[in-house]
Amino acid sequence: MAQNQDKHHIIAYDIGDPRRLGRIHRFLKKQAMPVQYSVFLIRCNALRLQQLRDELAAMIDPEADDIRIYTLPEKNDIITLGQQQLAEGIYLLGSDDDILQKL
Repeated sequence: MAQNQDKHHIIAYDIGDPRRLGRIHRFLKKQAMPVQYSVFLIRCNALRLQQLRDELAAMIDPEADDIRIYTLPEKNDIITLGQQQLAEGIYLLGSDDDILQKL
């Protein structure tokens, strides 16, 4: 991935300690858009993603916690079922012919 090219990433976590859980959740709410309690969407370049990974790595207990980051393809489908986190009428907009998906 080019260092300056923005891509969408999903960040999901399973944190063993309630204190760390709260800290990581608050941190990610400042960096990315929450789509579920422990799932976030962020659009950033490779450099920012590495900074984010480094910051998260410093916050977790690697023996007890699990954080996963998935890079989404440029063309993707987002399907939601059940109650949605975002208010009615909120849209995600991507670049180029990327996503224009209603959540």
